[in-house]
Amino acid sequence: MKTIKTLIVACTLVLTSLGTSVSADSSNFAGPYIGIQGSTVGVGVQGTRSGTIVAGSEDVADATTVNAGKTGITVGAEAGYAIPLGSSLLIDIGASYIDGAASLNTSTTDPSAVENVKVVVSDFLTYYIAPTIVLSDTSSLYVKIAATEAQTHTQGDVNNPGDLNGDTFAIGTRTVLESGIFIRAEAGMTDYDNITSQGKGSAGGIPTTTKYAADPKMAYGAISLGFRF
Repeated sequence: MKTIKTLIVACTLVLTSLGTSVSADSSNFAGPYIGIQGSTVGVGVQGTRSGTIVAGSEDVADATTVNAGKTGITVGAEAGYAIPLGSSLLIDIGASYIDGAASLNTSTTDPSAVENVKVVVSDFLTYYIAPTIVLSDTSSLYVKIAATEAQTHTQGDVNNPGDLNGDTFAIGTRTVLESGIFIRAEAGMTDYDNITSQGKGSAGGIPTTTKYAADPKMAYGAISLGFRF
């Protein structure tokens, strides 16, 4: 992640230096806008379960680690405001929302076991800032730095891990037509904080010594269609 942050900072500096030599009109991109967004998403998760199992008359520490991945398509909306800083530089500030859900599951084939757990993540909200360099009267290039959050809830005899937070970094292009309609193409990744939970210790349920953790990461490619006012 430190490498990615360094890369984003370097890209921002490059955009700033380019902005001193590119001759274009940033007013074509400035102002408020709204849009709809379609994304192809790939999610990778490293999940762990730790606790104790009974071996004979003694409790023995037990830990399991699983790596999993999945791809999918999402649809969302975005709104923002691009502020001109000069003839060819802008700062784009906005937010995007995805009304969808993803789940992380741990299960067992033992019908007598109670350790079937699901963590559902939904309502993804991203706040972003994107330094932008105007390449021509219709085309621009930007890097995006964002904070992403989502709601979580659990199914099973475990505590809710709390809302999910992460850092998003991306690079993209935005093309604005004379009519105000724009097309944005973007690629990026989100590194979420770890999800952690443990058993509630209910009668016949999952003991409090059993803990679950997941480290989700997401890479995506997105296309947005919108209108600049």
